Amino acid sequence: MIPDVPPRTRLLGLTGAPGVGKSTLAAALGLPVVPMDGFHYADVELVRRGLRDRKGAPETFDAPGYAALLRRVRAGEPDVVAPMFERDLEQPLAGAIPVPATGTVVTEGNYLLLDEPRWHGVRAEIDVVWHLTLDDDVRRERLVARHVRFGKSPAEARAWVARVDEANAALVEAARDRADEVVDLGSGT
Repeated sequence: MIPDVPPRTRLLGLTGAPGVGKSTLAAALGLPVVPMDGFHYADVELVRRGLRDRKGAPETFDAPGYAALLRRVRAGEPDVVAPMFERDLEQPLAGAIPVPATGTVVTEGNYLLLDEPRWHGVRAEIDVVWHLTLDDDVRRERLVARHVRFGKSPAEARAWVARVDEANAALVEAARDRADEVVDLGSGT
């Protein structure tokens, strides 16, 4: 008798600099989505680690936990539930997104291609990664608007984008050559 082999789920990764439109494209694809942002450390942990002022940088995520969840999804495990990031709270929420055990699942986030040991496990679980690009001025304006929408003043938003988001964008763009495909979203209009 041949043992039951669980069905395999394919993972499509969408990456790109903050504000490029990863979440928007992921939603438009009409497939289940596992967002990397659900693996943000909670603020209490960021404070403990001295990283609260760098929230969104690679070291402010649970990359091994993200890789472990992707491994479960890829293996077709039943009853996998992923965390999400609640922007109104600015905190991750555990067990918020049910993930189907078969088919294609999208995962999206900044650091899918980052060439750092703690992120290698994430890339190893993803079948194909598309790196998204967009006009930088449009991308930065989207980021400022997002930060304002979720509580920062325009000046605070611009300062955060300049100090934190742009440093993260440089890391993401440095890894673009590791993508299977580069998708230019043009000017975003």
